[in-house]
Amino acid sequence: MAFVDQAEIEVKAGKGGDGIVSFRHEKFVAMGGPFGGDGGHGGSIILKVDEGLRTLMDFRYNRHFKAQPGGNGGTKGMTGASSDDRYIKVPQGTIVKDADTGEVLGDMLENGQELVVAKGGRGGRGNIHFATPANPAPELSENGEPGEIRNLKLELRVLADVGLVGFPSAGKSTLLSVVSNAKPKVAAYHFTTLAPNIGMVRLPDERDFVMADLPGLIEGAAQGVGLGFQFLRHVERTKVILHLVDMSGIEGTDPYTQYRKILDELQQYDETILARPHIIVPTKMDMPDSADNLVKFREQVAADSGLPTQPKIMPISALTRDGVQELMRVTADTLATAPAPESYRPVVEATLTEKTYDFKPEKHDFTIEWDEDSEQWVVGGAEVEKLFLMTNIQRDATIMRFGRQLRHMGVDDALRAAGAKDGDDVRINNSDFVFEFSD
Repeated sequence: MAFVDQAEIEVKAGKGGDGIVSFRHEKFVAMGGPFGGDGGHGGSIILKVDEGLRTLMDFRYNRHFKAQPGGNGGTKGMTGASSDDRYIKVPQGTIVKDADTGEVLGDMLENGQELVVAKGGRGGRGNIHFATPANPAPELSENGEPGEIRNLKLELRVLADVGLVGFPSAGKSTLLSVVSNAKPKVAAYHFTTLAPNIGMVRLPDERDFVMADLPGLIEGAAQGVGLGFQFLRHVERTKVILHLVDMSGIEGTDPYTQYRKILDELQQYDETILARPHIIVPTKMDMPDSADNLVKFREQVAADSGLPTQPKIMPISALTRDGVQELMRVTADTLATAPAPESYRPVVEATLTEKTYDFKPEKHDFTIEWDEDSEQWVVGGAEVEKLFLMTNIQRDATIMRFGRQLRHMGVDDALRAAGAKDGDDVRINNSDFVFEFSD
């Protein structure tokens, strides 16, 4: 299965059912009165974490998700059936954002965790709710509330205790295949690993942890070069970093230069990453020049004043297995005391301040524009359009109620101020509903 760590989807919650107009007709009930029931609630869209998923592949071809609308109300005051919520499974480590505003809606970390991303509309009220002493037999009812529609951006950040970083062909995949049950692709060319591989490492003393072989990093990755953010976003979740450095010098590269370039990219992407425990792992120590290169490398790291702390250096050879078990033991020890990744973020302390609450008149947001083509005034805005959708335009009583609602919001005054004259046509935005303005 291909690894997909970003996806954009559209979710649409179900509309609420319509309330109805109905009256009692029993033989021995004088002046029976209204008896129309409410509509049922529409289904919501809920994301739920499934620990069995490892990728967002399911969203590559299925990008639109809808929940069912609620049932309409019935006579005898019966409420319509509410629809079931629709659950969408996502892998652990998924960050959910509103694609239009960029707002982070949730961080899905725990198995079974749920997040409501689109709320279903409430059912419209039947005429049983509109009876008053002045109007004991109303022919008023509401349509159901529209369900929320949202464009979402899903971003997967791999959950792993230990992350392997380093230049391409530093030996990350080889090490993971040696110490865990993972079977990553291993080959003698750069960028063999194009997606994170995850394996479970179990030590003889029964300790275990999750290790991720993250895609190769090159200079400029923080600006998107190479695999860029496809690598860097996944390192944010790890508690301990194993920084693998090729000591063989086969390709004429200097190990210390490669080491510093990786650190620079990590720092440019997120400075808090360098504050996490990390161990330098010189690899390919079975090669002829590796021992001499390691001596020079140790001296250069010791003289580097730009490092937050002096990290441990633990050379290994994945081919001969030399130093591998000791590395895993030290990694487990370090992991046992490593803080959670979230702890490196700055803490914003709440301060108690006095606040004066002044009375503010109710304000309704709507727009009024003149349409030259149709020679009509167009009234728009989320509140107005929602009220219209919940209005049963098949009945005069509900249309009159809608007119009173617009007047209360100040639409009449705003039309008059904009230059509307008696007899002008007014249309509700995104609809064909037109009424005549009366001054």
